[in-house]
Amino acid sequence: MVSMTDTRWLSPEERECWLALISVSMQLPSLLDSELHRQARITLFDYNVLAMLSEADDHLLPMSELAGRTNASLSRLSHVVKKLEGRGWVERTQSPVDARVTVAHLRDAGMEMLIGLAPEHVNSVRRIVFDGLDQEDVQDLARIGRKLVGRMDPEHWILR
Repeated sequence: MVSMTDTRWLSPEERECWLALISVSMQLPSLLDSELHRQARITLFDYNVLAMLSEADDHLLPMSELAGRTNASLSRLSHVVKKLEGRGWVERTQSPVDARVTVAHLRDAGMEMLIGLAPEHVNSVRRIVFDGLDQEDVQDLARIGRKLVGRMDPEHWILR
């Protein structure tokens, strides 16, 4: 156990940065969840699953890759994909390449829902995040975000 005297306490600037970061990481998902729930009765995580599938070749990803792209455990992802299957937006099948692999596929109805919802969601993201930043801020935030992700998970897909 680290003792009080061995602890490298945060400087005032680091503390201010940490409090801002933790506030953003807690408030942003909640705000976007509320807006997406009002617009389509889905969560930010649901939206992210659909969005990641929409960007994939043939709208298809192995569940393990989809878990990585959505920063989720396979268990959590499986639960959400089951819910999205119930709405007719996603289906799970065996991989056409390897029958041992389960893939998630975005169905046409899911793509149509996403196409209808995306403009509102992007407007929310722009209003909440990007309208308050200049181009240098955006570049700094992207650089810092990649650096932090790299320390947490050097193999993370956004670093590829």
